[in-house]
Amino acid sequence: MAQILQTIDVDVPVNISYNQWTQFEEFPKFLTVVDSITQQDETHNHWVVSIAGNTREFDTVIAEQIPDDRIAWTSTGGEVDHAGVVTFHRLSDTSSRVAVQ
Repeated sequence: MAQILQTIDVDVPVNISYNQWTQFEEFPKFLTVVDSITQQDETHNHWVVSIAGNTREFDTVIAEQIPDDRIAWTSTGGEVDHAGVVTFHRLSDTSSRVAVQ
């Protein structure tokens, strides 16, 4: 499985970046490949994505969630097999680094 690591520094405190990231249903507003995410319960989500003109659907489960620190997930079914983790790092009182793997 391919592995991607991406980081971005943002001008908001860690708690703000973490809280925004947990609003999964907002992802289509800033991720062009995400058509929709439907939160089924506190740990399960259904994703619909479009990549290169192909629409794929899959489910994910949040395997680990530590507020203001990390969220890890894995796919549980559908047409896409993947897993990942996003971590949140305090740079200062007003800035943070978000790392997605």
